[in-house]
Amino acid sequence: MYTSKIAALALLVPGLLVNASPIFKNNGTLKGWDGTNHEHKGTVTQVTDQSLSPPTSIKVTQTYDARYTGRYHSEVYKEGVYKVGDDGFYGFAFRLDPKWDTTHGQSYNIAQFISNLKGNPDNTCGDDWIPSGMIWVEKNQLYIRSKGGNMCKSVLKKYTIGTVTPGQWHRVVLQAKWRSDSTGYYKVWFDGKEVLEKSNIITTYNDSQKKYGFQFRTGLYANGWHDDKHMEGSQGFRQLWIDSVGIGSTYEDADPGNAAAADPGMHTEGCNQLTGTRCL
Repeated sequence: MYTSKIAALALLVPGLLVNASPIFKNNGTLKGWDGTNHEHKGTVTQVTDQSLSPPTSIKVTQTYDARYTGRYHSEVYKEGVYKVGDDGFYGFAFRLDPKWDTTHGQSYNIAQFISNLKGNPDNTCGDDWIPSGMIWVEKNQLYIRSKGGNMCKSVLKKYTIGTVTPGQWHRVVLQAKWRSDSTGYYKVWFDGKEVLEKSNIITTYNDSQKKYGFQFRTGLYANGWHDDKHMEGSQGFRQLWIDSVGIGSTYEDADPGNAAAADPGMHTEGCNQLTGTRCL
């Protein structure tokens, strides 16, 4: 379901946009996703020891192996969250391991939009799974990229979101207009504050058929280990937690900060969710 479809229905049903429900909500469980992807020694589990919106979150791990040449995905994914021409809001919360090493500059991806574009007639280079937007950690900084246009000569831009503190819950919301020309748009909120707004950018790939839907994936993809063909530093085991994922047509649909309000059974007295203290 896409924002463009919701808008079309609103012409027939007055007030639909006002009362529309989020396209997807997940408060830290493995239910409702279209699948998980964990490669080599990676794990994806539902746990109760950490959460932004109790009682659960999704814990993802990866382990470096110098003899292994494949990729390092540990993610959950939702199919068909956008096609070229769509607009939407996408949010999630994440918490890095308190012992996460921030002294080395390799990339650890925590969210991405990706599609198998091998059959797309606009794809003349023959690649299959190609990501557009990605959000990742380098040292103690969080970044986002926009990428798209011609799949074989794509336009990529990198933007800084903010500083990440291991052991603390952080919240991200992305507003995107998915365009394969220079009419795309990004706005990003980090921990409830607007930190980025970019207009006239290319945010996805050419798709004249408007046929190919993109997945939203979140978790841990230790892409630096694969792309650099080595691991920097000595921390060969990485873990983080994901919670309060939302996709929809408004900021409120995607905002991880709405998780507590959406859970009437949640008790917050005497706890601090954002710093990782358990709520009982």
